[in-house]
Amino acid sequence: MPETEPIAVVLTALPVEYDAVRALLESLDEVVLADGTRLEQGRLSGTGWTVALAELGEGALTTAALTTRIVSELAPECLLFVGVAGGLRDDLRLGDVVVGTKVYAVHGGKQTPEGFLARPEAWHGSHRLVQAARSALRDLDGVRAHRKPIACGDVVLADERSALRDHIRRTYNDAYAIEMEGSGASHAAHLGGRLDALVIRGISDLADAGKSTADAEGSQELAAGQAAKVAVAVLRKHAPRPRSTSGAQEEPRPGSGAGTSAGSASGSASGGDTINFQGGTYYGPVVGKITRHN
Repeated sequence: MPETEPIAVVLTALPVEYDAVRALLESLDEVVLADGTRLEQGRLSGTGWTVALAELGEGALTTAALTTRIVSELAPECLLFVGVAGGLRDDLRLGDVVVGTKVYAVHGGKQTPEGFLARPEAWHGSHRLVQAARSALRDLDGVRAHRKPIACGDVVLADERSALRDHIRRTYNDAYAIEMEGSGASHAAHLGGRLDALVIRGISDLADAGKSTADAEGSQELAAGQAAKVAVAVLRKHAPRPRSTSGAQEEPRPGSGAGTSAGSASGSASGGDTINFQGGTYYGPVVGKITRHN
């Protein structure tokens, strides 16, 4: 694959999620990283993206570790985690999609004699990708989507009357969905520096006792397909960053702007007290002293 082609990484946890995204890509080739992690790279037609797709398995810890490895080796421009989730709000329907404006890690806190004191952690979805999603969803037929926060915890929630459900309702009151991997992917992207990241989840159940019935009736396939459709629409709106002719992304130089001078201190004089700095680069002011010899 030519180094100049920009890469978008799409991560999933479950086979049903992986298959939904894979069906929308073309010209797939398997890629094996040094640690054995396997991805498929393919094209998203009509865009400049090469999409690297991976199925990581369940859980935030696994996701964080493998996402860090993938980002380090592939150096993508953006990262999407795409999959299914349980709905937390009464206005959600099976097959709805939640685009994560924020991701909450819901288990952090301190247990005291006075009760549990929450210590929230949150990661905002990339502004670029959230804006791309807002634009894409205006013209996307057949998808009922919500731009809302998502809760993440290492638990499958299937009881609307549980203590965890009540804790999320009180402490993360604006969360629309709950899932297991978004915080791991979001934190790894944050550590990766200039990496746009977004979590996109289709609602496959309502985080209640009806989860098993909904799953058996095909709700995961429906939700995964809708989430994949939104993910592709976001990538079609979110164009790769401009690149230099050498293939490297243009990066701002530290201290560039006012007060910079280009040149090398060759010491050659061009007349009077002027020194020729041609051929090098200086950042900030240059301080010197004139010494006159008789």
